[in-house]
Amino acid sequence: MFGAVIGDMVGSIYEFDNHRSKEFPFFGAGCWPTDDSIMTVAVAKALLETDGKAEGLSEQTARWMRSIGRQYPSCGFGGRFFDWVFGDDPKPYYSFGNGAAMRVSPCGWAANSLEEAKRLSYAVTCVTHDHPEGIRGAEATACAIFLARTGSGKEEIRRFIEENYYALDFTIDEIRPFYEFNETCQETVPQAIEAFLESDSFEDAIRCAISAGGDSDTLAAITGSIAEAYYGVSPALRAETVLRFRNACLENYPEAYIDRDPDLLSIIEAFEDRFGARIDR
Repeated sequence: MFGAVIGDMVGSIYEFDNHRSKEFPFFGAGCWPTDDSIMTVAVAKALLETDGKAEGLSEQTARWMRSIGRQYPSCGFGGRFFDWVFGDDPKPYYSFGNGAAMRVSPCGWAANSLEEAKRLSYAVTCVTHDHPEGIRGAEATACAIFLARTGSGKEEIRRFIEENYYALDFTIDEIRPFYEFNETCQETVPQAIEAFLESDSFEDAIRCAISAGGDSDTLAAITGSIAEAYYGVSPALRAETVLRFRNACLENYPEAYIDRDPDLLSIIEAFEDRFGARIDR
């Protein structure tokens, strides 16, 4: 789970000020966990409540995204999602935004098969992003994570994505000069997957994603979620992330974060205890 959080935090300061190079401080000054991280944790909590099963998962996802989301109103929600979190009658709103893919990574870890990854992904996505492109973007991400963590090589992952979801007929170098901010799944997920496929380490994957430009925090969160499953995250980077996550939450969300139950880091710890994590590779 830390892969998505790290990508989100590293990319948070470049979302509206793109940095089209791999050369930058990995955790730049002012980086913080945005809605990408917080909703990923909410999905993890929902999966813990259902013990990783699809039955009842949509209800638990809606419950925890709204419950946790209401504690962090300034974390960067889009307009329609904000209304969904704080409204009285939450219903899907036919979205194909990249928020579907940014939060889905726990499904790739909880699943025991590709088919289960698809079922879990659908259950957590359809509560808001019920457009076919939203469903597709989340499913492609969850399946890539499942394949990466269960030993598939990059060429196998590339082939699976191209045969079932997106044409990956570009390189990050090719799109970097003109790739613009875009919040749709269809213009974020392929780029995030390609960034992972071109990388040679976890950190390089994040740097490659940031260098593309676009919606940097979400792009890097998706890339990071796949890269973690493939490469792992070193104990040192995990420890640094925990410290920076806690400090950034205290600085950016003091009223929400102090003495809150459930604590976000505790949810991550419980999820990894139940469903696993990859340390290095």
